[in-house]
Amino acid sequence: MNALPPGQRERADFPRFGIDKFATRFPRNTQTAVLQISGEVNTPLQLENPLAGLPRVEQVSDFHCVTTWSKRGLRWGGVRFSVFYERVLLPKAQPDPKATVFIMSGQDGARTTLMLQDLLAADVMLADTLDGQPLTVEHGAPLRLVAPSQYGYKSMKHLARLSIHFDDAMFRPSAFLFMDHPRARVMLEERGRFFPGWFLRWLYRPLIGPTVRKFALAMQNHYSVFR
Repeated sequence: MNALPPGQRERADFPRFGIDKFATRFPRNTQTAVLQISGEVNTPLQLENPLAGLPRVEQVSDFHCVTTWSKRGLRWGGVRFSVFYERVLLPKAQPDPKATVFIMSGQDGARTTLMLQDLLAADVMLADTLDGQPLTVEHGAPLRLVAPSQYGYKSMKHLARLSIHFDDAMFRPSAFLFMDHPRARVMLEERGRFFPGWFLRWLYRPLIGPTVRKFALAMQNHYSVFR
């Protein structure tokens, strides 16, 4: 088994996790994926079932949270982002070739960015299953991005919109700007902006336990409403 990336520690479980304010925010639609495409495009799109008709794949990859925990060996199913880009985005939306910054938004209001060169990596997926089952609310239903070489906050859960831009001037992060690196590459420990990765390890690690508990309690309360 390969060594974990710098500063990461393995977890046995795969908890629902994120910025505190998203603990009690849930997607309205968990059954049918709807993906909006906007920004520097010739034709804005609203795609229902955006993976329909595209070749499906499965891959096993590790997930690395920016707060220093990792979950190994997750089996995702869906469509390669590069295939979606070539067969759907390019011919139908016709983005400006110079627009290479993608602002991603989730149904819960979360936002982050990735550069096109990172999205086109061979292991980046639009996923709708995990370990052979449809995605649950905990892990991004009905559609999420999976970018294994980036920290987990780039793997946008409940993905609802891709907005394509020339730069990130229009981007408003979900939390403080220092918490969102433009590329967030795990092996380079690009945990955020302005501060070195080792410092953010020290800042984030004590938050793991309380955050796991807060998200788990919010999930229990959410499920109790629908019983």
